[in-house]
Amino acid sequence: MQASTGLVGWALLKSPLLSYAFPRRTGEVLVPFLDQPPRPPASQANLLDWNYLDSWITPNDKFFRVSHYNMPEVSVADWKLEIVGMVESPLTLTLSDIKERQRQSVISTLECAGNHGFPTFTGAIGTARWSGTALAPILKEAGILEGGIEVVFFGSDEGEEEVRKIKMLQNFARSLSVADAMRPENLLCYEMNGVPLPKGNGFPVRLIIPGWYGIANVKWLKRIEVRDTRYMGRFMARDYVTIREEKRDEKSVWMETSVGQAQIKSLAAKVTRVGEKYRIYGAAWGRPIKLVEVRLDNGPWLKATFDLTQEAEHAWKIWHYDWGNPSAGEHTVVSRAVDVHGNIQPRMDDPAITGKRTYWESNGQVVRRIQIN
Repeated sequence: MQASTGLVGWALLKSPLLSYAFPRRTGEVLVPFLDQPPRPPASQANLLDWNYLDSWITPNDKFFRVSHYNMPEVSVADWKLEIVGMVESPLTLTLSDIKERQRQSVISTLECAGNHGFPTFTGAIGTARWSGTALAPILKEAGILEGGIEVVFFGSDEGEEEVRKIKMLQNFARSLSVADAMRPENLLCYEMNGVPLPKGNGFPVRLIIPGWYGIANVKWLKRIEVRDTRYMGRFMARDYVTIREEKRDEKSVWMETSVGQAQIKSLAAKVTRVGEKYRIYGAAWGRPIKLVEVRLDNGPWLKATFDLTQEAEHAWKIWHYDWGNPSAGEHTVVSRAVDVHGNIQPRMDDPAITGKRTYWESNGQVVRRIQIN
């Protein structure tokens, strides 16, 4: 994280402005969208209700939780992190060892790769201040040997897998290339918003890889292993794989890619009114965002306004658009984000979306419906 954004983020965490991420107006009244998602199953705990998003930083008790195996019981007294494999000097670190190292923080938005992939799963996203120690110096201290190309991160959560009739007890694991693992912003994280990680968010230590989907941010971390071959476990090669149909000379070519870096995305979150003056609020994230535009009833694209009081390099940008006094009746509202390289969040009929056959990485423009009385 750049020093300037880090200082801004830290100051805001201590500021009462934190509760007002959407620049509220006195006397605002919520005007609900007509397309409210169905109530999620009870197992999908803590999904964000966009109607009540009012904080740039998501409180810990409101942060989404997703796990794929069990939620392990981890004792701090017994917990150790191993750094092994193709390294010159294997390491074993306790939580105290990690906390004694130089502290580093990053404010980062974390989104589940399946968010908006199906109707009941639309709020698996949040932004937090993650604190711990940088991963890269530890890997440098261990000394990656020549030929080590992949860094695999194993969690304490485990479950049974079966491949070709071979049953095995596996720990959750994801991997990064050495180059991606060595990015300076990556953290071995032990605090979330100034307190120890909650159990559901990876206590006592998790991996934080800013700018990547949640699946890459391994929780309940217990082992880091450097390997000389690509790691092809379930969550790299069989699950969390996006399947796309691409056309080449009018023929279909099927591409399978592992879910990784977050895609550009935005959403119109809610609409409020004060008297007859309406305002649309939303957020944009996934890539460095240059601007957000709003479209009303298939009209022209209109530039939204960012809340510049609260910014960080890897955090969502909060935006609003003052609608004025719209006519009575049903309207549509859609937003699109544009990143600093000119890439535009795709429409739902874009080949990048229509050719996708899995629900991961769902970043198409979401059209909302609203009734103005």
